Amino acid sequence: MTNPTNEQLMKLHYILPLSWKKVRNLMKITDDFDEILHISPKFLAVQLNIKEEKASQLIKHYKELIPMSMIAYYDQHNIIAIPYTNPLYPQRLKELYDAPAVLYAKGDIQLLNRPKMIAVIGSRAATSYSEHVLNILLPPLIREQYVIVSGLAKGADRLAHEATIRYGGKTIGVLGHGLFHSYPPQNKELNAYMAKEHLLVTEYPPYVSVQKWHFPARNRIISGLSEALVVTEAALKSGTLITTELALEQGKDVFAVPGNIFSEQSRGTNKLIKEGAIPVWDGFQILEEIQLFSKLR
Repeated sequence: MTNPTNEQLMKLHYILPLSWKKVRNLMKITDDFDEILHISPKFLAVQLNIKEEKASQLIKHYKELIPMSMIAYYDQHNIIAIPYTNPLYPQRLKELYDAPAVLYAKGDIQLLNRPKMIAVIGSRAATSYSEHVLNILLPPLIREQYVIVSGLAKGADRLAHEATIRYGGKTIGVLGHGLFHSYPPQNKELNAYMAKEHLLVTEYPPYVSVQKWHFPARNRIISGLSEALVVTEAALKSGTLITTELALEQGKDVFAVPGNIFSEQSRGTNKLIKEGAIPVWDGFQILEEIQLFSKLR
């Protein structure tokens, strides 16, 4: 089986951001995606597990994109589209059950395949405790050339990106929307800075706006890119804990910062420790644990 051209894959993904698994289902029918113009919507809907009406729209919009160069379009907007078949596509993400068929990036693309990456996440309602913790955790990791991955949300994510930049490290923001948008509004300047000096990554085509259900999906990419996950603060009911579950499913090491038992934002991290997460309060400790685990594997 040969692969569709990058242009064909980017056209398909622009219209419908499918996972690579669903793209592979389409490749069982044809490796020339231009042929979908001659496939019945009903048959296409079955192959992609989508509604027939959606399949009809896909065919219609794909035909409209035929004369267009997606590579030139993304170049105009300083966006790098990375199909699954591109050598730049991170090997770690290929290990995901539902790996994105295309990634969209802005910034220092070389960061995407740096060997050392660690995710740092926490509550959107993070307190000053997270800020103080990051000042202790991050410098040793940065000195060891770890890229810090987070979700560019408000709270702990923002603090993690800002602390990394402050200490001279490199950071990747994984977005739950397309690159034409910036969210949340208070991160607009940080978003713009990281798009130039660091890296923004998303599985959504540039025009896709912010949707609530995108964020749980983007969490698998945060953990997928990283070899381990650090949680600074988290409430008991928190999206942070969803990311932690994904990391555990992916076989990643999870570190949690213990906190005040009377703090709502530490109840989640303390529970993680009770359930087996490794308690950490020092960046050197994280490095030692990672080295120990790498020897055991």
